[in-house]
Amino acid sequence: MAGVDTFRLNFSHGTHDDHAAVFRHIRALEAEVGRPIGILQDLQGPKIRIGKLAGDRFDVQAGDRLTFVLGMDEGGPDAIPLPHPEIFEAVLPGQNLLIDDGRVRVEVTGCDRERIEAVVLVGGTLSNRKGVNLPGTLLDMSPLTKKDRVDLAFGLELGVDWVALSFVQKPSDIIEARGLIGDKAGLIAKIEKPQALETIEDIVRLSDGIMVARGDMGVELPQEDVPGRQKELVRLCRRLVKPVIIATQMLDSMVAAPTPTRAEASDVATAIYDGADAVMLSAESASGKYPIEAVAMMDRIITKTEQHKLYRSIVSAAEPDIEMTASHAVAGAAADIADQLHAAAIVAFTARGTTAARIARRRPEVPILAVTPDARASRQMCLLWGAHSVQSPDIHSYEEMVEHAQQQVLTEGFAKDRDLIVVVAGVPFGTAGSTNNLRVLRVNA
Repeated sequence: MAGVDTFRLNFSHGTHDDHAAVFRHIRALEAEVGRPIGILQDLQGPKIRIGKLAGDRFDVQAGDRLTFVLGMDEGGPDAIPLPHPEIFEAVLPGQNLLIDDGRVRVEVTGCDRERIEAVVLVGGTLSNRKGVNLPGTLLDMSPLTKKDRVDLAFGLELGVDWVALSFVQKPSDIIEARGLIGDKAGLIAKIEKPQALETIEDIVRLSDGIMVARGDMGVELPQEDVPGRQKELVRLCRRLVKPVIIATQMLDSMVAAPTPTRAEASDVATAIYDGADAVMLSAESASGKYPIEAVAMMDRIITKTEQHKLYRSIVSAAEPDIEMTASHAVAGAAADIADQLHAAAIVAFTARGTTAARIARRRPEVPILAVTPDARASRQMCLLWGAHSVQSPDIHSYEEMVEHAQQQVLTEGFAKDRDLIVVVAGVPFGTAGSTNNLRVLRVNA
């Protein structure tokens, strides 16, 4: 019980049997602890790499001239294989290719459909099948490879709660993925390409949430731009009522050390002050020496940050304007009333999680107890800021709602006899997105 709410299955690694075994263990743990646990499938996406090199590697220096060639099985300094025709179709002189996470940088000087001439700007070592990033180029390629489609079908059959789509470039990428996923899982757009930022509001609106994947983003954008972009993305998601995950190298030194650096602790805290819904560990918990310690450390940083005397003023200062609709107004009023009355909790009856998300956007000072009859919605809300999700039977009447709200806050330990709670729901019950009812109750145990 170190603090995990949602587990990520990284389909860039492992077999289907490996992931199925982990999935079963998580669901068994969920039954054991009696709490919903979210499972996110992270698709690999298209990987652009140079091909095989004679001698496996060679060094290049600034000023060297290189030629990248389509349709070669093996190459060398005079002809480097690049087996991706979409690059030759899209790249233009003056654009950069970043190889091996930007360790080698070249500028295109000439190109046609089969050859790219380039000059080395930053030298280093080129070795077999190193990755290539194109920060200034929009590639005409689907974010879903053949492997991704097979993996996606497998993940949906397993019953994952979320699917994360890698290397999103444009809104149509989300539409393509949605056509395959439907309503079987929530769709997370991973924002790691500069091209995605050009139409980011449309991408966020079409998604169920986003992941700020700072690894590739930090390769393709100037490093100094990433913190500001992170803040913009968090604020946009909060305005559009979509959960946002901050990911990549958050406690990276804990892969090999039992404690993080001060800078890493500050990085996690900054994401919390920004208003992120979730922060994600990668290698720290997947392959590091101290996975439990890393999770516990992140949990402590989150808790301490949200308890700090400056947290409330910083988060409130970034509060977005709400849409002028009854549903958003009721949810916002519930958060305000709960804070003003020092209520013990807000109970949000929600079909798909939308009501709870609208309340969470205000970042109220009291906990949100999100009650839903839908098992997947309950697990998906594990990503949502401040939400303690509970699966319950269907509610059919107003009286039943009042009784169930009191029962749940007592059972879950959020309130005691005579405490005030704020109850929010949509009437008629079971209609997604129809937040229209607010009531203040005094608990009668």
